[in-house]
Amino acid sequence: MLVTGSVCPPEGLACTWCRVIYKAPPLPTLGCASGSTRCAQSPRGGTVFTSFILTVTEPFTKSWGGGPGTLKELSACASPSPLPLTGRRGTSFSDCGCAETSCCLAAATDEVLWALEEVMKKSSFVLRIMLPYWEVALTKFRTHRFADCAMLLLTQLETGLRGLFAKVNGCPRRLLTAESAALYTTFDEMLAQHLSDGEINQLPLVLGAPAMEFLWDFLNHQEGPRVRDHLSHGELSLPAFPQGLADQLLAFSLVLLLRFADEDLTSELKEKAAVQALVRLAEGYSARFHPVALIKKQVLSCEESVRSWPLLPLPEDAAREAARLGGSSEASACEPLIIKIMSELCRHVPGHHCAFGGLDSLPVERWPRPLPYICSLRVPTLFCPRAVLEVLTVLRSISSRCAQVSQQVAASLERRGQQWAEKTLRSRQRQNFLRMVSSVKLLAPVLSLVLLLVALELVSVHGVRREKPCGRQRYLRFLKSVLQFTENLAACTSPTRNQWGEVARLTHTALLGIWTFSERRQMLIHRAGSSR
Repeated sequence: MLVTGSVCPPEGLACTWCRVIYKAPPLPTLGCASGSTRCAQSPRGGTVFTSFILTVTEPFTKSWGGGPGTLKELSACASPSPLPLTGRRGTSFSDCGCAETSCCLAAATDEVLWALEEVMKKSSFVLRIMLPYWEVALTKFRTHRFADCAMLLLTQLETGLRGLFAKVNGCPRRLLTAESAALYTTFDEMLAQHLSDGEINQLPLVLGAPAMEFLWDFLNHQEGPRVRDHLSHGELSLPAFPQGLADQLLAFSLVLLLRFADEDLTSELKEKAAVQALVRLAEGYSARFHPVALIKKQVLSCEESVRSWPLLPLPEDAAREAARLGGSSEASACEPLIIKIMSELCRHVPGHHCAFGGLDSLPVERWPRPLPYICSLRVPTLFCPRAVLEVLTVLRSISSRCAQVSQQVAASLERRGQQWAEKTLRSRQRQNFLRMVSSVKLLAPVLSLVLLLVALELVSVHGVRREKPCGRQRYLRFLKSVLQFTENLAACTSPTRNQWGEVARLTHTALLGIWTFSERRQMLIHRAGSSR
């Protein structure tokens, strides 16, 4: 088995960033360009994909002299100890959502594989000279060599997309793959919004948003699988490569090739139930690893966690004693503020008006639940400008802190509740536990309010582009004040501090700030409402 880079430094030269010494292949290989001394780990190279040609058929490996251990040796050279299948922030390949039907395309069933075999012979997307590589990719999938399959498919998808990129942008010279004096057209450039000369890249317009979202999810988003980066640098164990990722590449390849096949073949294949379902899923695909999608997922998860608090076991005598002691004056002052802000926020749920009357008489778990509906709304994610990404960063930090608070509260309630029942708490710890029980009654609606605020601002996030610089900075300061509040809550509710008495004071101050900003109608939801 032999793997070589299509951006290969001369023999003996090292990558200027990771210092890996490259060795020339035994014989020249297809699509190998020389002249670059930068690899995918280079900070200046960003996520540059060292596109690789993988020869996996037994006759080829014998004729080239490459043994089965060649790929393993190259992986060891690039990464002395192959890393687990994780993304930059720890997203596991096996946990990336590929096993969830709602988060991916269909699995590569026999019917899908048969359809791909048929269409790849007649699709203009596949170069005739490259057809054997497509055939070997299917063979490797059927023999459970999923990493081999993925490497071949990535290479061929890049080749086909490069041809399409050159055609739609009117730059046939960019098809060159072995010119030392010319830039090599990689996925990074093909998936960008603009060309190097500043013109609009026409490829995203031809492929459409769903296909672009899939490619960005699969290749570029920092918390996605980033398959090409990990494979091209030998950062994984090939036998452990998940089948789900190969499934996704095969399914996407079928949908893409169908778009460049003749109409008769396309109509015939689309009559198959599996192909119909796959095309339908592909046409409705939305980003799973963009910050927008990750915030939505975190908001919904945190809401479920908060709503589970009443289900945690709580000693009856502790609940009675906490009720007898009552809350502080600041906690009492928070309740009407929460109702006012929640009612105001709910008025801005797009196309959906919740009845928030009588909330003061309802427990939090019985409040209306607009969050699932809000998080189901589509938010454009392709080519988000910097102003939008800045807001998304703060919104995600807020939702992360809310999730941290929820987890800490649940863990503390369970642990201290058990210690109370076993009568192992000291006097001071008992008083602190009672303050915790009182604070939880305030924290549940407050976290629900903050999550609703995050969700509503998220679906209106592109409105920040219409703000003037001073208005944008004012809005960011407001969001950062909410973030500071959630960070303080996370600190006060941590097991090491347990400062439950501070919760009411912090909450009252934060609610006043949110209400004041809302009254000035300076949130994005207000701008969105006025523009509709």
